[in-house]
Amino acid sequence: MVCAIEIFEKPKLHNPVLIEGLPGIGFVANIAALHLIHELKATRFGEIHSSAFQDLAITTKDGGAQCPMNELYYYRSQNSGRDLIIWYGNTQALTTSGQYELCGRILDIAQELDCHYVVTLGGFRQEEIKGAPQIYCAASDHETLNDALSLGTKIMVGQIFGIAGLMVGLARLRGFKSFSLLADTLGTYPDANATRYALTALNKFLNMNIDLSRLDVAAEETKKILESFGLIRTIGTEKKKEEQQFRWFI
Repeated sequence: MVCAIEIFEKPKLHNPVLIEGLPGIGFVANIAALHLIHELKATRFGEIHSSAFQDLAITTKDGGAQCPMNELYYYRSQNSGRDLIIWYGNTQALTTSGQYELCGRILDIAQELDCHYVVTLGGFRQEEIKGAPQIYCAASDHETLNDALSLGTKIMVGQIFGIAGLMVGLARLRGFKSFSLLADTLGTYPDANATRYALTALNKFLNMNIDLSRLDVAAEETKKILESFGLIRTIGTEKKKEEQQFRWFI
């Protein structure tokens, strides 16, 4: 197995936007995706496993074992808004080839569902944050960049490692429009505050009014998942090791 995808249902969607929500710095994307799934009561329609995911299993209270995986959800808009495809998971791929294959397979599925727009989320690590977190962006083209800048963002200058950056570049090569939203974060814990600002910008782009009052619930659930993987201890106490071992964090 390299990258195996099981699709339970092929939904018919109207002009959907793919929202990426895999683990990264501050776990901004992860919290955001989980919150969207909860609030929108999104429907799970796909499961992804890869030999490039972490080589471990998490035991359950009843003696079971769960492998790292990614999931796909869909949401059909209740009004004239755009439908959503939400890409959620408890890991990114740990190898360069695994990351490229994972992105490629997800873009294949997006195209099959008539999706042509991708938004990735993530955190932008800062040593200190004064005031409200700033949101930075990078985009596939000038027109899409202007869409992102109209949300009150600033242009990201530098490198975006992992899915949040790679997906934008690969989406452009496949004819998608795509941009990334990166929120200021200290990056050492599941950052619900940074996620709130990222989701506020996403709300504006999607012309939606997703309730953010229960965001802490998604953050707490994310924290429990990270503890089961041993990642909170790693991030908090072994920063240098984390930068080497978990390079794929955004």
